[in-house]
Amino acid sequence: MMRQYLELKQEAGPLLLLYRMGDFYEMFYEDAERGARLLNLTLTKRGNSAGAPIPMAGIPVHAVDQYIAKLVAQNISVAICEQIGDPATSKGPVERKIVRIVTPGTLTDDALLPSKSDRILAALSTTGKAPRKLRHGLAWLNLASGDFRVSECDPAELEAELHRIAPAELIIADQAELSLAFDGAIARTPDWHFEYEGARSHLLAHFRTDSLAGFDAEDLEAAQCAAGALLRYATRTQAQTLTHVQTLKVDRSGQYVVLDPYTRRNLELTRTLSGEENPTLFSLLDHCHTPMGSRLLKRWLHHPLRDNAPVLARQQSIEALLAAAPGASAWQTEALLNGLQRALRPIPDLERIATRLALRTLRPRELASLREALLALPGVLQALTLPQDSAVPHLHYLAASLEIDPGLGELLARAIAAEPAAAIRDGGVIATGYDSELDELRSLASDNGEFLMRLETRERERTGISNLKVEYNRVHGFYIEVSRLHAEKVPTEYRRRQTLKNAERYITPELKSWEDKILSSKDRSLAREKWLYEQLLDALAPHAPALSACAAALAELDSLGALAHHARTHAWVRPELSDQAEISIEAGRHPVVENAIERFTPNDCQLDSTRLMLLVTGPNMGGKSTYMRQVALIALLARIGSFVPATQARIGSLDRIFTRIGAADDLAGGRSTFMMEMTEAATILSASTSHSLVLMDEIGRGTSTYDGLALAWAIAHRLLTHNHALTLFATHYFELTRMPSEFPQAANVHLAAAESASGIVFLHEVREGPASRSYGIQVAQRAGIPAAVIRHASRELERLESQGQPTPQLGLFSQGFDAPAPSPAAEAEAHPAVTALSDIDPDSLTPREALDALYRLKGLLQ
Repeated sequence: MMRQYLELKQEAGPLLLLYRMGDFYEMFYEDAERGARLLNLTLTKRGNSAGAPIPMAGIPVHAVDQYIAKLVAQNISVAICEQIGDPATSKGPVERKIVRIVTPGTLTDDALLPSKSDRILAALSTTGKAPRKLRHGLAWLNLASGDFRVSECDPAELEAELHRIAPAELIIADQAELSLAFDGAIARTPDWHFEYEGARSHLLAHFRTDSLAGFDAEDLEAAQCAAGALLRYATRTQAQTLTHVQTLKVDRSGQYVVLDPYTRRNLELTRTLSGEENPTLFSLLDHCHTPMGSRLLKRWLHHPLRDNAPVLARQQSIEALLAAAPGASAWQTEALLNGLQRALRPIPDLERIATRLALRTLRPRELASLREALLALPGVLQALTLPQDSAVPHLHYLAASLEIDPGLGELLARAIAAEPAAAIRDGGVIATGYDSELDELRSLASDNGEFLMRLETRERERTGISNLKVEYNRVHGFYIEVSRLHAEKVPTEYRRRQTLKNAERYITPELKSWEDKILSSKDRSLAREKWLYEQLLDALAPHAPALSACAAALAELDSLGALAHHARTHAWVRPELSDQAEISIEAGRHPVVENAIERFTPNDCQLDSTRLMLLVTGPNMGGKSTYMRQVALIALLARIGSFVPATQARIGSLDRIFTRIGAADDLAGGRSTFMMEMTEAATILSASTSHSLVLMDEIGRGTSTYDGLALAWAIAHRLLTHNHALTLFATHYFELTRMPSEFPQAANVHLAAAESASGIVFLHEVREGPASRSYGIQVAQRAGIPAAVIRHASRELERLESQGQPTPQLGLFSQGFDAPAPSPAAEAEAHPAVTALSDIDPDSLTPREALDALYRLKGLLQ
């Protein structure tokens, strides 16, 4: 047995091998020690090797999914070895084989997959030698849905592309070097898997084509290398051909609005800055009724579109869903959306069910779910009935994808039990009445109860033993149990089967004959049921592509319905799209924040070729970051086809959205907060264009006043005059507010605030013009800074303002504008009362000393 294990372990290589032995998966040697540590298992020993005990650790077969989930969460890949031989006929160890490899990117079991997230497997290849000729090829596969895509990018775009795809596992060649940080699992395969000729041949063989021109991928050499290696790796993990992967899609440069990693994090699309799942834009919009709808909505948020045509198709669909349903009366204006959402509620995760059907890993209860889905489809089609005058081709296309052969639902309704067992090996999966032979075997196997009662009654009367019992257990089969007190009454034809402390168990020829018949019928019944199950999968397999297309249509309808529901509930409007670089928003609101507070103050935003930059000033906590983020989120929502939180909006063509918001560092990577700030700024300056939206918040604050102000001025100047990007530039350097006097494409806006008797009041209203002050001391007071410190800071501020002298930074850009002239009062000699006042420390005075000081100052003034 250990010889067999070691041969299989050599095949598994570095993977953790789970070796099936009866009701357990066992691990031996180093795998046992590693598995025990990772899964908190008891490490035992079994047998000897080279004079030393063999370490062993095991997990029960029925609980294997939860243990595999723990391993995958730690980026550990597992090889599963099953018994494929028959123990009854095997000579020596039962034949075993590695039937499946589970890696972080190749999960297909529903128990291991997050319901609302995709698990992506990706491969990376590089072509070209010289730095300028380097080209990265990316291929990625969602094994749970069969979605297979490729793209190519330059080295500068690689990190953004990887974050867009967000793979759980990345495949690279053995000798390749990965120069950027990657949080997922990394799998290495032989270099020759990435060679062009071999990779291309593997792709052509899989798709059974003579070229890749039909997929628009013929010219993508680097992408073909990655795709071939990925497909070879995924096929090996499943130990079968991936029949559900039937097409290859190409993501071209310019198809999506590019969001770099910092932007995705700062806008809190699917994770908050602290890493939580709530409250985010996705959690706000996720009114989906199916897991596949939620997954698609999440993909849309991370992939806003540049082309207006698909965006318009989504907008028209949402508008149609919000319209009145056909036949609705004037007083009963139920929207089409209501009926669609009711019809979608019973739909299971059809996308993953169709995949497991193609992979032949579908479980009985998933077949039952498929049955319910097929029987519910007519209701979805009926709910999607459009008015006669409706011209929404996209909804008509989705409805056409829902038309599945009704015979499939009828077949499953006849074949699968109402409540099937979890596994086919347990029986009770095939419905009664589907197969006459199975029904006969089941009847025979289940008739033992009546026979045993009759036998027990007859034997009690015949022997006179009142407590005689006829029973069954899995170890000893059927038996007659007699207590030791009545042992002398046992007939001679009874044969002893087992001796207990207070009883004896016997078997009779009649009971033995019945036992053989019953147990034989049970085995034959299970074998027949398994055969019927396989036949059922064979009949369903050709329909897997149609089921996948149906699942994709249902997911899109669900996502569109979620967006429509939110638009109706929160009074969002359909934005106008244009081909120009512009953003025009009237009374815009932050989609997440407006849900969290009682009253949100809406604000306008106007950016176009004549108004490229808004210099945003105002107090801390005044709402500058919220305003900037809401503009970016409204633009992003418009580019995914959603309605937006505003009274009116016009969103133009965008190629990228950049954000430079907040403070962060990378101490492990040797980068300070200011270095991170400058790195992000460098990326924006090098990559932004006239069709980019840039959010800059407090640039330059991580260094001295001279350096920070100079950098902020130069960066703003570059964005305005060279990149021509649509920019929101928040700053506390009031010197920058003079930029519009030199550049008419820049404008000042500020977040209004006012002082009251109880302190500063934030109005959260965006007004034209620069702010008059920062209110930093008032904000510090609200934060809980000690009163003595606040008074001290206020005195210093008054002293600086009373001097009227320009600080060194005010003259920094003397060529750009004139510094304010010193006031005559400041040049005159200070009054004796002012000198005396500056020498007083109010915090150290007693009440009597304070009163004396006040009289003394009054005397000096007189």
